[in-house]
Amino acid sequence: MIIIKEGKKQSEVHPKSEKFKMIAKTMFGLEEALAEELKALGAEEITPVTRAVTFVGTMETLYKANYCCRTALAILKPFAEFEANNDKELYDNVYRIQWEKILDVDCTFFIESAANSKIFTNSYYAALKTKDAIVDRFRAMFGRRPSVESENPTYRFNIHIYNNRVTLLMNSSGESLHKRGYRQAVGIAPINEVLAAGMIQLSGWKADCSFFDPMCGSGTILIEAAMFANHIPAQYYRRGFGFMRWKEFSTLDWKRVKEWADRQICEFDYDIWGSDIDLNVLEQAEKNLKFAKLHHDVMLYHESIETKEPPEGKCMIITNPPYGERIAVDDLNQMYTMIGNTFKNLYGDGKTAWLITSDFEAMKNIGLHPSRKIHLFNGPLECRFLKFDLYSGSKKDHYAKNNE
Repeated sequence: MIIIKEGKKQSEVHPKSEKFKMIAKTMFGLEEALAEELKALGAEEITPVTRAVTFVGTMETLYKANYCCRTALAILKPFAEFEANNDKELYDNVYRIQWEKILDVDCTFFIESAANSKIFTNSYYAALKTKDAIVDRFRAMFGRRPSVESENPTYRFNIHIYNNRVTLLMNSSGESLHKRGYRQAVGIAPINEVLAAGMIQLSGWKADCSFFDPMCGSGTILIEAAMFANHIPAQYYRRGFGFMRWKEFSTLDWKRVKEWADRQICEFDYDIWGSDIDLNVLEQAEKNLKFAKLHHDVMLYHESIETKEPPEGKCMIITNPPYGERIAVDDLNQMYTMIGNTFKNLYGDGKTAWLITSDFEAMKNIGLHPSRKIHLFNGPLECRFLKFDLYSGSKKDHYAKNNE
């Protein structure tokens, strides 16, 4: 049972039976995709905001969101909200929260902070004052205090300050949900797993045709595609979550959620292929696929994008070519010209290609007009996710054929 402070009053929340508000953090541009995932899991009052989605559900919803959502970075549970107009009010309000209902003196905790406020201009200092209030309350009550631990704490808390409004949240995920647990080896610039999953969802692929990544690197996009196609939960390979250390954690409820999700795993009827010119990163991809037991579902080819044809028939192509930021490329313009020529000359009707890039000048050398551009970020890099509808022959002949 957790005590939530609301002004001068306090109300009790019974997490197993009551619904409560949650916040799912995500990457810029993936908010709508995450909202759709939460809707499919039975979440209510879903509202996309910048880099997050707010929703309402029960503890079961919280378990499902952590285990199943491919585009979530963390699931946060707000538990206290108040106004603070200076450091003392922040400290006093945090001190009054009944932390002993949440933590034990033998627990460890860590506080992450974000502030958009003229009052609290240093988010680290706000986190430090919050920490001081928590440990001072424990010292006053028990003569002992829980310790701060950044690597693997029992509890992760978030403090968010907007102007003078302070919200405290519990991070139910623990480590970021992009850490799926299947990566055994990575290349120089691996794409974030959440971004890869988000790109697949944004592409509109419904696992109703083959899939191909012609510049696959260590295989993150391929693995996310295979997991999506086989209905393997996003965190199937992960060992644990933050909520498992909470006092309110129910092993029985968690087991029921996990069994429900795992029962949906199925076979995929089409091909998933990946190719790369770099044998070293292909070996890393193979290692990751074997760990995930997906090496029978995904075929890898040591071949250049210029020569490797995709699977026959309808096919979704998604790739993350080098940007020249973390992987050196001799001539980005030439590389993008080559990609465009490959799309035009090697890929034919029934295929859709998407690529993500941060080089807005070099991408013009593709020589094809994208039918869609989506604004995303790959880490700190502002990117465009570009869609190309591919066909054989001229544009005039293509439209004439489709309008017959």
